[in-house]
Amino acid sequence: MNADLHEKKLSDISYSVLDLASIVEGGTVSGAFKNTVRLAKHAEQLNYKRFWLAEHHSMPGIASSATSVLIGHVAGKTERIRVGSGGIMLPNHAPLVIAEQFGTLEAMYPGRIDLGLGRAPGSDQFTAMALRGAERNNGQDFPEQLAQLRSYIDADSKHNRVRAIPGEGQDIPIWLLGSSGFSAALSAQLGLPFSFASHFSPENTQPALARYRNNFKPSEVLEKPYVMVGINVFAADTTEEANRIATSYQQQFLNLIRNTPGQLAPPVDTMEGMWTEYEKSIVMKQLNASIIGNPEEVKEQLQKFLDETQADEMIINSAVYDQDARLRSFEIIAEVTGMK
Repeated sequence: MNADLHEKKLSDISYSVLDLASIVEGGTVSGAFKNTVRLAKHAEQLNYKRFWLAEHHSMPGIASSATSVLIGHVAGKTERIRVGSGGIMLPNHAPLVIAEQFGTLEAMYPGRIDLGLGRAPGSDQFTAMALRGAERNNGQDFPEQLAQLRSYIDADSKHNRVRAIPGEGQDIPIWLLGSSGFSAALSAQLGLPFSFASHFSPENTQPALARYRNNFKPSEVLEKPYVMVGINVFAADTTEEANRIATSYQQQFLNLIRNTPGQLAPPVDTMEGMWTEYEKSIVMKQLNASIIGNPEEVKEQLQKFLDETQADEMIINSAVYDQDARLRSFEIIAEVTGMK
């Protein structure tokens, strides 16, 4: 273990927001978008670095399926915060289309757009087939698709027969996202920044980060590894309230493992009686990296997570039913990390 492993403080790194435009029970898609914009403006005021939106499909509780469109909407309603994808699932799209979409976004909002890329379908296999067609594979050609996309954005693409206009020659930062070692290895090989989904794949975090750092090759993009880690945080003024607001996300995950996805449910005082012991063990295993508590508890747990990961940046996911409680959660995080 490195001697200065514990010397990185919370105030030394950047913090960002991951949003899925959650549709709450009794709410609407339009309401979800209004909540997303309200959170983005709040995050900007609190000095969060990025606001990323995730591509998911066929999910009754998630409204961010047309990710590029929503990125443009959020960027248009904010002024400084970087806005991007966490991520675009590249095998769902033609690389030329993504180059054009993000070239358009970068031209509209110069210096504020990030392109985070993943290779999962962002839904079930039936939806993946609807998106990708019966002949498409399971993302095995992701490296080739990525190379194609990067070639469209490259300034030298003006010599190509097929050109991305807008897109070519623009400075659009590309990140690779992952929940296993595949994207970690590819990010390292290409010298790209890497974002790991610790918020739903905590057991793979350390192996993936080690694989990325140990195999990193400097590039025109980065001289040294840059790691962002995703983390669920539910912060409130009291521990009891934090535990309560976290139950909406626990219910959402429970519905996923039951294959009955739904809208984000109101919080409950206790989950006991809502799940079996087996279901509870599965949900808690997937979410065991979640941070839940009052300001002091959140600060302590965030520091512990930083000690473990030595992240350069954390991206915070917080699926909270009540919008005011969600805004307060991000405010507490800003306070305890020194952003605010």
